[in-house]
Amino acid sequence: MIEIQGRKIDTDGFPAHIAIIMDGNRRWAKAKNMLPSLGHKEGANTLEKILHFSNKIGIKHLTVYAFSTENWKRTEEEVGAIMTLLSNYLTDFSKRADDENIRVKFLGNIGALPGNLHRRILDVIERTKNNTGLTFNIAFNYGGRAEITQAVKQIAEEVKAGNLKPEDISEAVIEDHLYTKGQPDPDLLIRTSGELRTSNFLPWQLVYSEFVVSPKMWPEFEEEDLLEAIETYKQRNRKFGGK
Repeated sequence: MIEIQGRKIDTDGFPAHIAIIMDGNRRWAKAKNMLPSLGHKEGANTLEKILHFSNKIGIKHLTVYAFSTENWKRTEEEVGAIMTLLSNYLTDFSKRADDENIRVKFLGNIGALPGNLHRRILDVIERTKNNTGLTFNIAFNYGGRAEITQAVKQIAEEVKAGNLKPEDISEAVIEDHLYTKGQPDPDLLIRTSGELRTSNFLPWQLVYSEFVVSPKMWPEFEEEDLLEAIETYKQRNRKFGGK
C-alpha cells in the first residue's frame, strides 16, 4: 500500500512489467483539426505523465512502442517531426530521469537513426545505466520480426564460430540475444485507441502477457486509466498454459 497525494493505492499484485502500444496520436489530432505532429507532441506529454506515475507506484519495467520499422512509410514531414520531438525530449528528459533513478534503454535499430539523435540516445543510456529504479524501454525503430531475425543471425554466427552447439540452443539462449535481455517479459500489455492487434510489437515477449485495450486515444490516457488497466490485470487468472 502506498499513498500518493493523499490517495492510498493497493500495489499488491501489481505487474512488474507493463508494455504500452501508444496508439491514436494522429487520430486525436485529426479530430481536433490539428497537424499530426501536434498529436505526437501531446502524446509525448502523456508519456511523461504515465512514466513518472508508473515510477511512483512501483512499476519496475515500462516498455512503450514509440516508432516502428514500418512507420518510415509515413510522410517525410511526419517522420521528421517525430525524430525532432524525440531529440528534444531526450535533451530535456535525461537529467530528470537520472534524478528520479530511472534507467533508460532503447529497443530497436538505433544505429540507423540520424547521427545527432543517435548520439543523444547513447548519452541518455549512458547517463542512466546505473540507476536502480524503473527501467524505461523505448521501442524506437523497432520491429518484432526484425528483432528475432537479428537474434537468429547472431546465434548462427556463434554456431559457425564453434562457440555454440545447435543442440544447446534453447529459449534462454534466444532471450539472451533479444533487446530485452535480462528483463522479465511484460505481464500486461495496454493498447490505446481500441485497436485489437500487436502490430509487430514484442512477439516473443508477449506470448503470455495479459492484454487490456482502452478505447481512449493515447493523448487522452490518464493515470486513472493506467490504474484501471492494472486492476483488470489483477482480476485475471494467469495459467501460463496450465489448468
